[in-house]
Amino acid sequence: AGMAARVSVLPARRCLFDDPVQILVAGLQPQQAVTLRARLVDESGELFQAHALYRAGSRGELDLSRSPALGGSYLGVEPMGLLWTLQSKTPYKRLAKRNVLTPFHVDVEVYDGHGDMSHLLGKCTHERWFLGEGVKRIPVREGRLKATLFLPPGPGPFPGLIDLYGSGGGLVEYRASLLASRGFVTLALAYMAFEDLPPMPEALELSYFEEAVNFLRKQEQVKDTGIGVLGLSKGGDLALSIATFLPGIKAAVSISGSSFNSFVPLRGAGFTIPAHPYDLQKMKTSDEPGVVDFSDILVDHRDPATWDCRIPLERSLAKFLFLSGLDDRNWKSDLYCQDAVQRLQRHGREAEFCSYSGAGHLLEPPYLPLCQVSVHKVLGMLVHWGGQWREHAKAQEDAWRRIQAFFWQHL
Repeated sequence: AGMAARVSVLPARRCLFDDPVQILVAGLQPQQAVTLRARLVDESGELFQAHALYRAGSRGELDLSRSPALGGSYLGVEPMGLLWTLQSKTPYKRLAKRNVLTPFHVDVEVYDGHGDMSHLLGKCTHERWFLGEGVKRIPVREGRLKATLFLPPGPGPFPGLIDLYGSGGGLVEYRASLLASRGFVTLALAYMAFEDLPPMPEALELSYFEEAVNFLRKQEQVKDTGIGVLGLSKGGDLALSIATFLPGIKAAVSISGSSFNSFVPLRGAGFTIPAHPYDLQKMKTSDEPGVVDFSDILVDHRDPATWDCRIPLERSLAKFLFLSGLDDRNWKSDLYCQDAVQRLQRHGREAEFCSYSGAGHLLEPPYLPLCQVSVHKVLGMLVHWGGQWREHAKAQEDAWRRIQAFFWQHL
């Protein structure tokens, strides 16, 4: 078949990263065996790729939302499989967007035959953006704050969110920029390991987060009915603390988080919540050399030694959503979520809770591929995060819908 095939991505060649698309191939031979490959080069020059084997239909067409993959990176009908199975040649790389002002370019190629990538039949390049049309990105260095504010287009008012990542630190913007693209004024907030913020602070100050809440509340595009906060991992327990100790927080989402203050003491006005005690002797090495499994290092949360570290979230007036993966290998986030929900229920408060079987620790916006192992930026070790490819991908799609629906409902 010397005839070139046409690869198209619908509804458009450019979209937001969290948008599902339809990948079509036309101009093949009836029943032709082909291999589809996706390629993406990240900002550090790392190549991520995925491939799948298909057979064209009776009219020489292929529609990934209907045709099953017969082998390769995934099996079965997976319209977005070429994205969520992207993997780097170098082991233990995590696909993350550092500069949200540029898109990821994804090359979708179709080759003749199964597995042999020597005869290219057609390709197209697809742009996936983290910043919607007209969303403004504003660096914030006001008072102690180190943050980036994302404003949706238009006068608003919009619901306001504070977005926190985990103990790897840094200023992580790509989830905040996507949320702003979906209609939330979002403040991505750094709190450790960024500029002059130490990698491992002796304590975190609640007043720092209060500055962030006050900064967000005074933005004229932000609705004055209350703020939302979401966090992943260490950011999850911070989200709960912010909702518990600071006024004006209406809704909080903890993603793979804990109901105990983790890692670093939290200092408030006249009180300190110590860090959940842990024992590094209980660190396990996994089957892969050099990779550590931290899932057992925390002292059992039913042990009275941990009780001072509990976040008393039952005192909060906020609404809560807890999301966790049952294959979280970083810590037992599911048990902490259950602990939080039970405490809230005992105080007559409702909470939404969703745990996903087969999902790991790093529950990210949809179509970002699973990262099972990567370097923890602060600890400098390879850490096992857990997760099974397909289950994790489905969990990310569902969690993203729930997070947005939850904030729209309560803000």
